[in-house]
Amino acid sequence: MSDAGTGSRVAVVVPVYGNEATLPELADRLAAALPGRDWRLRLVIDASPDDSARVARELAARDGRIAVTGLTVNVGQHAALARGLAEEPDADVWVCLDADLQDPPEAVPLLLDRLAAGDVAAVFAGRRGRYESPLRRATGTLHRRVAAALTGLPPDAGAFLAMGPAVRAAVVAAVEQRGAPSVVLAVGRSGRTTTSVPVVRDQRPVGRSAWTPGARLRQSARSLSWALRARR
Repeated sequence: MSDAGTGSRVAVVVPVYGNEATLPELADRLAAALPGRDWRLRLVIDASPDDSARVARELAARDGRIAVTGLTVNVGQHAALARGLAEEPDADVWVCLDADLQDPPEAVPLLLDRLAAGDVAAVFAGRRGRYESPLRRATGTLHRRVAAALTGLPPDAGAFLAMGPAVRAAVVAAVEQRGAPSVVLAVGRSGRTTTSVPVVRDQRPVGRSAWTPGARLRQSARSLSWALRARR
C-alpha cells in the first residue's frame, strides 16, 4: 500500500485566477468529500484581478485547514500549481485540481483510493463528459494523445490528479528548475508509473475560461516541445 490511505496527510493545491464566485463552494464540497481524512487546501492566487484573494483569506480565517499563497505576478496555471506543491512539503499525497468546479471535488477520494493501491505513483482523473465546446474538446483530445505518445501518460490525463512524494518532487524540480511549462507533462517525464480513472467533468457554473484559443495553442506547443526535448 502507498501513503495515500485514509490515515495519510493530503494536500490539495488549487491555482486561482478569476474564481471568487466558486471558492466558497469549492472549500465546502472538498470538506464534505474528505470526512475523516487529514487534509489541507492551499489556494494559490495567481495575481487574480478579481476579489479571489480576499475571498480566499476569509475562508482561511474561518478554517485552519485552508492556506493561501498570494502571487503578485501572474505566472500561469502550471507554475502556480508547482508553487503550491513546493509550499506543502509535509503531506503524504498531493492533489491538484481547478478552482472553477469543473473538476468535481467529490472525485478526490476516488483518486486517493486508487493511489493507495500502491502500484502507481500518480493517478489522473480521466476526462469524460461534454464540459466544453466540440472544437475545444477535439483539440484537447488531440493534445492529450500526442502528450501520451511522447511521455507514456494516459491519453485522458489532465491537471486533476493525485500524486505521491516521488512525483511531487519531480514535478516541482521540472517546473522550477528545468522550465517545464506543464505539470501534467512533468509527471509524464518523471519516469514513474501512472494511470487514470474516469471522472465526468462538469460544466463551468459561472464565468468563462481564461484560456483563449490562442493561449491554449501556445501552451500546447510549449508543453509538447518541452516533452520532446526532455526525451533526448
